[in-house]
Parts: sequence; C-alpha cells; structure tokens
Amino acid sequence: MIHYSVSFENPLTFYVQLHMTFEVPTDGPATVELQLPAWRPGRYELQNFAQKIQQVEVSDAASHELLPTRKLTKDRWEVREAAGRTVRVSYNFYAHQMDAGGSWLDESQLYMNPVQGFMYVEGRQHEPCQVQLHLPEGWQLACGLPQSGPNVLQAQSFDHLADSPFIASPTLQYRNYEVQGLPFYIWIQGECPVDWQRLVADFRAFSQEQLALFGAFPAQDYHFLNQILPYKHYHGVEHLNSTVITLGPAELLMTEGLYKELLGVSCHELFHAWNIKSIRPAEMQPYDYSKENYFRTCFIAEGVTTYYGEYLLARAQVRSAEQYFAELNTVLRKHYDDYGRYHLSLADASMDLWLDGYKPGIPDRKVSVYHKGALVALLLDLTLRRLSQHQRSLDDVMRRLYEEFGKTGIGYTEDDYVRIVTDVAGRDMTAYFDKFIYGTAPLEEPLDKALAFVGCTLRITENMSASEGLFGFRTVTRNERTEVTDILPGSPAAAAFTVDDELVAVNGRRVDMNLQSLLSADSEHPYEVSVFRQNRLLTVPLAARSGERFWQKITIEKLPAATAEQQASFRSWLKQDF
Repeated sequence: MIHYSVSFENPLTFYVQLHMTFEVPTDGPATVELQLPAWRPGRYELQNFAQKIQQVEVSDAASHELLPTRKLTKDRWEVREAAGRTVRVSYNFYAHQMDAGGSWLDESQLYMNPVQGFMYVEGRQHEPCQVQLHLPEGWQLACGLPQSGPNVLQAQSFDHLADSPFIASPTLQYRNYEVQGLPFYIWIQGECPVDWQRLVADFRAFSQEQLALFGAFPAQDYHFLNQILPYKHYHGVEHLNSTVITLGPAELLMTEGLYKELLGVSCHELFHAWNIKSIRPAEMQPYDYSKENYFRTCFIAEGVTTYYGEYLLARAQVRSAEQYFAELNTVLRKHYDDYGRYHLSLADASMDLWLDGYKPGIPDRKVSVYHKGALVALLLDLTLRRLSQHQRSLDDVMRRLYEEFGKTGIGYTEDDYVRIVTDVAGRDMTAYFDKFIYGTAPLEEPLDKALAFVGCTLRITENMSASEGLFGFRTVTRNERTEVTDILPGSPAAAAFTVDDELVAVNGRRVDMNLQSLLSADSEHPYEVSVFRQNRLLTVPLAARSGERFWQKITIEKLPAATAEQQASFRSWLKQDF
C-alpha cells in the first residue's frame, strides 16, 4: 500500500505539506522513479503541475537518511539506494487555484484535486492507497472515496485516488437523496442562499432520467462537490463518482440566471459518470499521466455529453422546452460565430485539444468539440428517431456503449462507435460520419430537415449590427478606444481592417461609442475609415456589398403550423407538450 499524508501549517501561505511513504522489498529494485501527473483527466492539455511543487526531499523513513535523488524530467524523479527501505517523500504543494480542476487552501477550507499534487511510484499505480488528512477539529470532509477512519481515505489504486477530489471545511453544507437505492450527495462550500427543497427535487429528477436511460449506475454513490464563490465563475469537472463545480457569484445562486447554470453543469457532469469515466476511449485504458493521451473521439466524450446535459433537463421536466431551446440557441451562436468550422473536422479537433483546444487560438482555425459535437449529436438523435419512428434513438447507442465497454472496462474505438451507430440506425451511416465527423460539411440543411420531424425549424435572421451584419467585423471598446477584434474571411472588413486596428473616425466623424450609427448612415456608398494600425494613422475604404449579409442569427424554433404528427413526435423526443 502507498501511504499519503496531507497537512498544513500556515494557510496564509497556500502551501500544503504532502508526504508519501512506501516500502521497497530487500530484493526489490535499487532505483525507483516517482512521477507527478502532467495533466488531469477531463482537461486534455498538459498543465505541468510540477510548477506547484517546492522542496522535494526523499529519505529513509526509519533512519531519516536522505536518499540520492535527481530529476529525470520536469516532473519525474529518480531515487537510488531504495531497496529494503521504507521510502518517505516530502514536499510542499502550492494550493492556490480556485477552479473545478484546481486546489485551494485558506483559513476556511482545504480543497484538493489529488491529481495535481500526489506523486506515484512508477510501476506501482495499481496498488491501494491510503490518505491521512490532518485537519483542525470540527472540520467536515466531502469526498467520493470511502473513509476507513476519521479523515482517512482509502483508494483502490492511484487512478482511483487521482480522480477523487475532496473539500474539508467547518462550514460545509449538504443534503442527500436516493434514486433506485443509490445515494447522491449535494455538498456546498460557500456563503450562499440555498433553496434545498427545490434543489434536491430538481437534482433527483435529472438523476432519475439518467439512470432510466442507462439502466444502471457505474458507482455505488455520487457526490456533487460545489464551490459557490463570491465572484462570477463557471467551471465543472467530472470524476469517477463525483464532480467539482465552481460557480458564482454566491448571492445569485438561486436566481434564474445562475441556477440554470448550476442545473446545466450538474446534469452534464453526472452524465460523464457514464460517458468518459466508465465508457472510456481505448487510448485512455489506462491513463498515462506523464504525457498527452491522444484520442479522436472527444466529440463523443464531450459533444454527446453537452447535448444530453441540457436535453435531459427538459426530458426530466426540470426545464421547459423554451428554456431548453434558449440553451440550444446559445450553442448554435457559438458554433456559427467561428469560421473554423470550415477548416477543421470534429475528429481532428479532438486531437487538437492537446494543442490549443481551450484557448481562443488563431482566427478561424478550429471547431469546438463541445458545440459542434452537441449539434451533431442532436442531428444523430433526431435522425435515428426519424428512421425508426422513435423506436430507437441516441439513447440506444449510449446504452450499447455502456453494456459493451462501460461495464466491461474495455476501451472503445472510433470503429466501435461507427458500428454501434450503424446497428442502431439499421442502415449505412457513412455519409453522416464522412460529412459531419470527419469532414466540414455545413449543418444548416440537415439540421433543419431533422428538426422538422419534431415540428421545429432552423430560423435564420439578419444581424442588425451594421459592423457585423453589413461589413463582417466586431469591435470592443477599451479605455475609450474602439478596437477590431474579429473579422470574417471574405467580408468587406477583411479587405480594409486587421485585428487590433483602432477605429478613429468614419467619414471624418470621430468614433466614440457611436460606431453603429456612423456605419448605418449611408450603406450605399463607401466609407472612409481612419484607423491607427501599429501606431500609424491610415485611412481605408469600407464598402458594403449588395445582397451580402454576415453573422446571421440562427435559432431553433417551433413551426407555427406543425402538424399533429409533428407535435406527437415532439412529445416523444422531449417528453413535453408541443
């Protein structure tokens, strides 16, 4: 067994003291290697957690003799003369990152994601682990790991430990509920108003809907660990039998705007308990924490989950159809805002998460596995329903994935997903995959056709902003400076501006919070626009093109004249009246 100890001396420094102890048999290796993870499951980019480590010392636990140690890489250590010893590894970990994948220490709490700060012994990741937390008296502990004693956590392996965040605090609140005999816990850390009756009822409803979809749960319990913060924030990360959600501002928790975010991210993260934590890509069986784990199926792991995260809230009657469509329209807006959809496929975007998937990146390079992934999941679900008259759907695909791969612990491949989708459809689905997963075909026409089956349509309306709709560029005002931030390829603005141009005047009139009115005055004739570009004053022509419009608004709406058959189909899909 690998033993860990967690303590802190001065929370004002944010430093946590970590110790790892393990035995090396006399006939064991003389040299062992210690690895600190370089990334965490749920965010597919290298994060180099070794940046948070201070003063690593390795010693013999009995004699306190320091053992010869050297770094092999940025986050890997070699320890010599280890055979026959109980090795003790000690270091400080800087816990000062408050988000759903981070760790935080202050006077009020200790919150940790073990994957950030706990090392493992190379080759011994499958051994059970024990964690002793040294906490002040009166502090509660919230974690998905079982406790074998006061503040003592037990994990089956390093994977189990790394995927089990915890919050320790004297002010934790919680409620629990059951679904099909399984206990669910809602933990809240933070000063916020909580309508527990409403919260528990809504969480129970979407939990029931998800369990009904899959038929079984991959864990014995589940913990929602919520950090409700005094400032604006939004983030969630999935784990084996828990999730961490960071949300704020706290005083607005039960208002419509923030409460819908809490419901959406909670439903999304619970769905991950099946889809990625249990139904896992073959490339991640097992995780390799030391380097990138490339996989091409994040459109399933995140795209399908993004679709179900909001869709199941409507199916569970937690959100109305109108509220669900509002969230879908947000996904549509984010997808169509970026011309990267013409340049990168979903499968390639899955690979590129490791490159720059969580950053804005260069203009028009990439597509989102979350947003386009959700839209192609919606398209697939409605297509399967139309082909079978609602006898089969994406639910059947997910159940098959869970039966074949989630319950067995075998990783699935791209070919497995294609095979299961094809089996459920009862027909060749090559065109769907070639166009929308491996290609960059536009979604408007196929989505509109699929939505018509359930009495809905894609509505396209003009962008009423002159700069966006007529000329194809966006600006932001900073310190009374109007700067160009986005330009659509092939638009009139693309021939006149560059990103970061400061717009000074239009036809001799100063730009001062009045750009839209200046560009709407006479769209029939070219404008003379004065700009500062790299501190040089230039005047450039800007002319609209007859009949061309940009950044149109695309929304999903109900058909005003939907037939009785379409309305019935809507009810089968959303479990709500049309």
